Amino acid sequence: MADKDILFARESDWGVITLNRPKALNALTSEMCVQMDAQLREWAEDDAVKAVLIEGAGEKAFCAGGDIRWLAETAREDPVEAATFFRKEYRLNNLIAHYGKPYIALIDGICMGGGVGVSCMADRRVMSSRTMWAMPECGIGLVPDVGASYALNQLKGGIGLYLALTGTRMMGPDCLSAEIATNLIADDQVDATREALLGADLSGDPLGAIDEALGAYNVSDPGDFVHSVRDIDHHFGKVESVAALKKDLAENGGSFGQGCLDRMASGSPTSQVLTLRLLNEAPDNFSDAIKREFNVTAHLLEGPDFLEGVRAQIIDKDRNPKWQPARVEDVDPARIDWYFTEPEGGPLEL
Repeated sequence: MADKDILFARESDWGVITLNRPKALNALTSEMCVQMDAQLREWAEDDAVKAVLIEGAGEKAFCAGGDIRWLAETAREDPVEAATFFRKEYRLNNLIAHYGKPYIALIDGICMGGGVGVSCMADRRVMSSRTMWAMPECGIGLVPDVGASYALNQLKGGIGLYLALTGTRMMGPDCLSAEIATNLIADDQVDATREALLGADLSGDPLGAIDEALGAYNVSDPGDFVHSVRDIDHHFGKVESVAALKKDLAENGGSFGQGCLDRMASGSPTSQVLTLRLLNEAPDNFSDAIKREFNVTAHLLEGPDFLEGVRAQIIDKDRNPKWQPARVEDVDPARIDWYFTEPEGGPLEL
């Protein structure tokens, strides 16, 4: 069993999912998404399973994302085939968002992209202090997806847009302050927390019992993020265009603004414009939001920015992508409209 990419186990009242690719930071493959989807559906019909716990193997990562290299290699030859990964992943994300039993994510280590997708709609998102969370998709010519246009919009003020456009890395305490995490635990209490959860009596009120088990391990640490909230709300609370945002940050943002501009500098201008529209016009339900995201990501697989971003960040690692166009001011509004149209392989069916 140890050589399987994803493990499923029954422990007392729980169904336990372990993402089991520690050498690949537990990045999701297409087959992992399919297997997890099937197992969740089976447990949904099993009265003996009262709740589900998802975790990552090893100490480095919960889940660092999806198999981006495979996506790029496949998209170069057949973008429609590459989009089948998103179809499988997004169906899984939608299942989790509407799951009928408590779904608990124990997030220890790196959590990005696809890892956010299998945890952002969990009933409890339990993070350790060493958790590092981010949505860095603009940096590889994609957009924050896996339901992020819905989930990030649930955060207060301008936090969601700030995280989506800057790709800022958030540690566990920061995530608690931003309400990305529902619970924060100490680094050395991950195993003890897991044991407490699996030992909880879920025969009555499962979520109440889960909260009681977590209560013994919750820690309160606001992190450094709290010091940026006012600036985030001021600059990212209402943004009409990426160009206007960058101008505002440069002229009025001080050191905070410069930090944002530095992080945004490496992102695809097209991805940033698409991201703003995805969040500004996001539907108010998860399923509609992720269907809309699929149209955009399926088109992005056709290039050029996604293929160039993966080349620069993952393959050649020169960190010097040549975006087309290179400036947000040159992004064609008609082209942006096209990304939201139905892709060649058809819409996402949920």
